Amino acid sequence: MEFKEAVKIALQSLWANKLRSVLTLLGVVIGVSSVIAVITLTNGVNRYVATKVYGYGADVFTLSKDSPVIFSYEQWEKYQKRKKIELADYYAIQQQCKSCVSVGALLNTNGKIVYGNHSSNNTDIRGWTWNMPAISNLNIVQGRSFVPADQQYGSRVAIVGYDIVDNLMPRANPLGKEIRVDGEPYTIIGVGERQGTTLGQSQDNYVAVPITAYQHTYGTNDSVIIYVKAGGVGAQLERATDEATVLLRSRRHDPIGGDNSFEVSTNQTFVGLWKSISGTFLFVVIGVAAISLIVGGIVIMNIMLVSVTERTREIGVRKALGAKRKDVLLQFIIESGTMSLVGGFIGIVVGVGVAKLVTAIFSFPSDIAIWSVCLAVFVSAAIGIFFGVYPAHKAATLDPIVALRSEL
Repeated sequence: MEFKEAVKIALQSLWANKLRSVLTLLGVVIGVSSVIAVITLTNGVNRYVATKVYGYGADVFTLSKDSPVIFSYEQWEKYQKRKKIELADYYAIQQQCKSCVSVGALLNTNGKIVYGNHSSNNTDIRGWTWNMPAISNLNIVQGRSFVPADQQYGSRVAIVGYDIVDNLMPRANPLGKEIRVDGEPYTIIGVGERQGTTLGQSQDNYVAVPITAYQHTYGTNDSVIIYVKAGGVGAQLERATDEATVLLRSRRHDPIGGDNSFEVSTNQTFVGLWKSISGTFLFVVIGVAAISLIVGGIVIMNIMLVSVTERTREIGVRKALGAKRKDVLLQFIIESGTMSLVGGFIGIVVGVGVAKLVTAIFSFPSDIAIWSVCLAVFVSAAIGIFFGVYPAHKAATLDPIVALRSEL
């Protein structure tokens, strides 16, 4: 029997028994769609984390009092006992680190912004050194950025995100407008480009002011986060990281051979942490999906056994007309593989559809991984072939005389 004919017979059988076909393929569809959906969402978040959540670039690292991600109360308690990083530490690293191309600092809190009769609550208020917009890759699309004099004199000027412009002063030119940041007046000198949302949370709801003006309003009790741009990755990043770490350890009097009393984080720290978490989650989902695929394979095997019983006379006729054992074996293996492959294709469509639906509803990033689609096709075919071997062997070993005597 030709390959095309075997595939045609398998598809005709699926179409002729629609309800049975749906129930047969359900396990394969669920297994494949689950894996495709999770991989598509995970791949999207991995890319999003790398480009959005920590969008400072691969050559930027931070020095902070505590870790950006805390997993336990013990860790939180440990970090709280550390002394804060001060603005003076930023100035020291800026002046003394020869391998550092650019050094900035950040303080932030949430507060209320008021303009006229409009207000914005829970806005991210950032205290920035003058070069932080450049370090954070923020393009100023209207007005200007900060200059060193703004930081030096604590100027009451601000750079705002588009949420402030759209919600507080729609259809008005924001430049030169005075807003109140937790009661303090600031003049808008620049507007940052739109950054969209991260996992459903707007990245444009912020007001950035010079860090010295920020400290004048909120005090100096908060720990500063220092951002260092190394100007390159690899050895250049490592050299700048080592030099900045030694300088800060010296200023904080960390004992020789002891642990740092601060955290050093890079782009890869965040991306690697997320990939580790998402990888564990993906492993669990794949395990559950594998069980579903095995169950689907067993169902296919049972249906193929039923098919062999129903078509016993057909098998006898084929053998009587000269079909060899391997021809019958190949026919039923192809049918089983085709059946499973159809379920795999349906699962791929359903999985991608679910992932894109989640993206549309919750703004959760998704990105189709071609390798996952290819893997799904391969696994689907493999499941059908593996579980189709026994029914095919049973059909191939039927005695043609006994098969011809069977009732229609």
